[in-house]
Amino acid sequence: MNKLKHPFFMPFIIVILCIGVVTANAISADEEVTTNLIVHSDNGIFTTNASYTFEVKNTYRTSQEGMVSYTVTTPAGKLVARDSVDATIEGNSRKRYNFTIPAMKPGFYKINFMINVSDYDDTTKRVFGIRPEEIRSNHPRPADFNSFWQTTKAELAAVKPNYKVTEKPELEKDNRRVFLIEMKSLDDITVRAWLTIPKGRGKNHKFPVLVTLPGYQATLKPMFGMDDDMAMLGINVRGQGNSRDVIHPTREDYILLNIGDKNKYVMRGAVMDCVRVIDFVYSRPELDTSRIEISGGSMGGFLSVALAGVDNRIKLASAQNPIFCDIRNMEGVVEWPIYDIKNYVKDKPGMSFAKVMDNLDYFDIKNFAPNIRIPISVGIGLLDHLAPPENEFAFYNNLASKHRFIRVHKDLGHEVPRSFMDEDGHRMRDMFGLF
Repeated sequence: MNKLKHPFFMPFIIVILCIGVVTANAISADEEVTTNLIVHSDNGIFTTNASYTFEVKNTYRTSQEGMVSYTVTTPAGKLVARDSVDATIEGNSRKRYNFTIPAMKPGFYKINFMINVSDYDDTTKRVFGIRPEEIRSNHPRPADFNSFWQTTKAELAAVKPNYKVTEKPELEKDNRRVFLIEMKSLDDITVRAWLTIPKGRGKNHKFPVLVTLPGYQATLKPMFGMDDDMAMLGINVRGQGNSRDVIHPTREDYILLNIGDKNKYVMRGAVMDCVRVIDFVYSRPELDTSRIEISGGSMGGFLSVALAGVDNRIKLASAQNPIFCDIRNMEGVVEWPIYDIKNYVKDKPGMSFAKVMDNLDYFDIKNFAPNIRIPISVGIGLLDHLAPPENEFAFYNNLASKHRFIRVHKDLGHEVPRSFMDEDGHRMRDMFGLF
């Protein structure tokens, strides 16, 4: 009998083979190709020609052969430039490839860098801007835009707020008192907010107020952790957080609620909920109405812009990645909410995509911008797929405020870094005299 074929010997053969595989993998584990894209601009914005360095590191002992290339497209996907170079990266070496992109018209462009070599394929996606200060929307605001919102505010004023303030001592922390605020808003709907106030100040002390506005289907809770010289007020607009008594759609349906009628659209009421919370600030003797800042991100950024555009009692505004920018120019560029809107109107008799776009003109933040004259700071990400940078600049460039400020983050999507919020906080403290 051949001993190697005996069943008692087979397990040992398998073990030996497995050990061989593990050893081979261990030897090659440190061998790889990595890339690093260097943008020749701090914020990804250029005056004429965008330029990059594409760095390739090869830790294989063997040479990597292939190609490094790029493509440039408009936000809608139209190819406008491309180029490639042959690439040879010797073993255990690093090589850099410099690219200068042909001159482009003012606007933002998607750029993809591809590497295809012997043992590695990858794509790095980025966005760059060319003279974005020249971007303007091609879509005018409705002639009756201001009268629409004046009428809406008049309807809100006819609703008695019936403020109810309930202290919640069980929620206290960081030496701050906590209050649940309830109030009636447009259409007699109850909305709620949380107010936190530092302890230990005199009876007649007035606190500057930071009003936080919620993101899409976010739930705001009592805010803590700030300095002891500010009140913090966060509102849950209708259909969100603890304000879902009457309006309680699914997350997906919220943006579509009554979108076919501008006088019933959920965002009309949400903007008025924010006006009502400013009414509340004015009703409280302990809150300083001369020092009110509003701030929000995403849908909260939209609400911040809209509120500043309809209510001149605000003193300072901040909007991070605000949605609903140059909405008509979003078709073919982003999926949300355009895709959802198109699906929504399919089964609705008498409704069309064009009609919805007509309604949304009254909620486009670029159309609120000419009414804003207070200092406002805006933060955006070049990789944002919900609030694309070209749309954001169509709004930003329409601002009437002489004290506007924008911070562009070249490697971020629908977010801003902590540094933006810190900078915004310093600006607020300087303006409000909080030292």
